[in-house]
Amino acid sequence: MDNRTTPPNFIKNIITEDLRSGKVQEVITRFPPEPNGYLHIGHAKAIWINFALGGEFGGKTNLRFDDTNPVKEDVEYVQSIQEDVKWLGYEWSEKRFASDYFDEMYSRAVLLIQKGKAYIDDQSADEIRAMRGTLTEPGKNSPYRDRSVEENLDLFTRMRAGEFQNGEKVLRAKIDMASPNINLRDPVIYRIAHAHHHNTGDKWCIYPMYAFAHPLEDAIEGVTHSLCSLEFEDQRPFYDWVIAECEMENQPHQYEFGRLNLSQMVTSKRKLKLLVDEGHVDGWDDPRMPTISGLRRRGYTPEAIRDFVYETGISKSQGVIDLQTLEHFVREDLKLKAPRTMAVLHPLKVVITNYPEGQVEWLEAENNVENPEMGNRQIPFSREIYIEQDDFMENPPNKYFRLFPGNEVRLKHAYFIKCNDVIKDAEGNVTEIHCTYDVETKSGSGFTGRKVKGTIHWVEATQAVPAEFRLYEPLIAAEAPEADIEPEAAVAGAEVEVVEEQPEKTFLDQLNPNSLEVVQGFVEQEMKEAKAQDKFQFFRHGYFSVDPKHSEPGRPVFNRVVSLKSSFQLPKA
Repeated sequence: MDNRTTPPNFIKNIITEDLRSGKVQEVITRFPPEPNGYLHIGHAKAIWINFALGGEFGGKTNLRFDDTNPVKEDVEYVQSIQEDVKWLGYEWSEKRFASDYFDEMYSRAVLLIQKGKAYIDDQSADEIRAMRGTLTEPGKNSPYRDRSVEENLDLFTRMRAGEFQNGEKVLRAKIDMASPNINLRDPVIYRIAHAHHHNTGDKWCIYPMYAFAHPLEDAIEGVTHSLCSLEFEDQRPFYDWVIAECEMENQPHQYEFGRLNLSQMVTSKRKLKLLVDEGHVDGWDDPRMPTISGLRRRGYTPEAIRDFVYETGISKSQGVIDLQTLEHFVREDLKLKAPRTMAVLHPLKVVITNYPEGQVEWLEAENNVENPEMGNRQIPFSREIYIEQDDFMENPPNKYFRLFPGNEVRLKHAYFIKCNDVIKDAEGNVTEIHCTYDVETKSGSGFTGRKVKGTIHWVEATQAVPAEFRLYEPLIAAEAPEADIEPEAAVAGAEVEVVEEQPEKTFLDQLNPNSLEVVQGFVEQEMKEAKAQDKFQFFRHGYFSVDPKHSEPGRPVFNRVVSLKSSFQLPKA
């Protein structure tokens, strides 16, 4: 658990004043995901804000599933969300479900009807949308708006009894169709959905809309500070209307913060689901996905993600953060944790012709030069080794200091070798190079007779472990694929419910065809026992993590978490 206090921010100031003035006695927050998909990096910020502020003031934070739409929700998502929250290092005070409160929500809807504040509308979704008006034009009253209280109560009872089909009728709040805030133009608060619910089974065939259910859930649970992203700012008047008109004893208040958007990442759950459903990715946990499970499978650490969201802070501002910022924190976290070892991704065989045939010697190598406590390891060396193909050039340009005919380089942890011959196939491709080594130049021996400008990594051939390496680029080629943010609360934890529609597929045109490159190479012999999620720094290539989904005993698959360097620098304080 991250015990750091949050940086100075406006929500923290509000909570401090509410406690000082006695407005609240105990701080209660909640993280309220809708179980209609997997959590993504944006949710990590919402999780941190709710749990950190709740804990910082000695309060509590509930994990509450806003499961009001059974058509899109599934137990799989409920389980994955719990796993992600725990993996990030947070523990909830209580686990709740919106569906636990369906009976009370129904009774509050009945109260609204009795007060003349809600009515049954027979219009279709398209008709309701057409009469809703625009930002500059008021809406028009429904022809069913003036039904009597008795008729509305009868129809609502019959809706619950299952007498009507999906879309045949809805319950709408009766507020003001001329309101300058479109969210107050008689929003739908209940709809018919003959669908099996993961928690309540077939008990209900009508379900509350999110915008109606959410404030009631907060009030029932005694939430004091309902924290959500800026998309909800215009909905706050309806949130307050529901609390007041439903005569809730507790009076929670909603506060909005700027959501977390990353360059070259799409975080709309509808779009992410489309990527999964159409097979553009290897499931919700594809290492290219911005989901928490995808980042975990790729090799990101919870510490790095927590450091990242902490650095982004809490504010009202909305913007796009460079992906390199997140990658910076991953490097910072792994640089002292990950053993540094050698892997060859594009192998080229080297035969050291003057090294004794059949001989294997063991050389000492440090596991992490920046963290001596990680100790040393023994690595084999023999007549045949593998180096990287791009560490040899037959006709090199100026200032190329690696291996070429007649040149000498140092093998990391080993000896100087000099290229003497090049072996090619019938097509003229280099298949093997022959070198000689200088026994006096052994690493650690103190040899100072001459210097070489190039040091290259390698893997001993006879004991090398075959391995697959998966190299990633951003899945989305566009710099800001979600510059026009959809009206959804993915970051706050639950979607804003809109009339059913298919997500636009135009963003699929932004998919990067080079987002995944798979290569076959070798790693050091001790890597044969590497386990899922073990992490390493491979010289020159970056940080890698053992893929838990595709690795097999004796043949690991490595996901590149992040490259070794970037041009990014954190701004100075």
